[in-house]
Amino acid sequence: MHNFTDKVAVITGAGSGIGQALTVGLAREGARLAISDIDEAALGKTVQLLPPGTSVRSYNLDVTSQAAVFAHAEAVRGEFGGAHLLINNAGSALLGSFEHQSLDEMQWLIDLDLWSVIYCTKAFLPIMLSQREGCIVNISSIAGLMGMPALSSYNIAKFAVRGMTESLWSELEGTGVRAVCVHPGGIRTNIDRASRRCATAGEMEARMDAVNKRTLRTPPERCAADIINGIRRGKRRVVTGYRSSSVDWLARLLPDTYPTLFAKVFGY
Repeated sequence: MHNFTDKVAVITGAGSGIGQALTVGLAREGARLAISDIDEAALGKTVQLLPPGTSVRSYNLDVTSQAAVFAHAEAVRGEFGGAHLLINNAGSALLGSFEHQSLDEMQWLIDLDLWSVIYCTKAFLPIMLSQREGCIVNISSIAGLMGMPALSSYNIAKFAVRGMTESLWSELEGTGVRAVCVHPGGIRTNIDRASRRCATAGEMEARMDAVNKRTLRTPPERCAADIINGIRRGKRRVVTGYRSSSVDWLARLLPDTYPTLFAKVFGY
């Protein structure tokens, strides 16, 4: 997808952060926008940032509801006539070790960060296949490239998003539809404030919380530009954000020892 003009872009979690920056960036590229968020007020603020004349429709959407997501896909098809770009961006984080996280807390996070991606992809993929044109962009994380302490459920979800997307690379060959996996890290968004801390969090969680705050350095606009350029260039994987490329390479080169190395580098 080299040109976004008049393409229908469906973006979840568009009320803030990366989703908001992608919405603004794609509006400037001339895309028609179907944006959603569970926070209607935040979504309204995103719409106010768009250039005059932008074709946009906003939807209040709970991406953890299968029925709501499939109804959303039908609404987008009815109002826009199709969908060319799906960006599965909605999500959050849960700070807590595997030991400390309750099963209910883990279920909440995995529903939001993994099942929402599955629901949206299942809902919009048939539309794209019928058009023989489309691009599904799944926002994973550097936590989908390496295991991070005190983020067990987040790691589970983001590694699963990565695996699902890489499976789609082969499955969609020759269909006109492709998939992109994005691994942001250190992006200066409100995910740190919007995420949850497990009820029984302790010293480990406090240390990792401090590390996370120190590494949130990359503006979401830079991340969004990297994603848009990656889509335009036909990339299957986009790694973006503070030290993310270094993390990616070190995790590949030192798969057995990177946890010890990263603990020294990042100070946890």
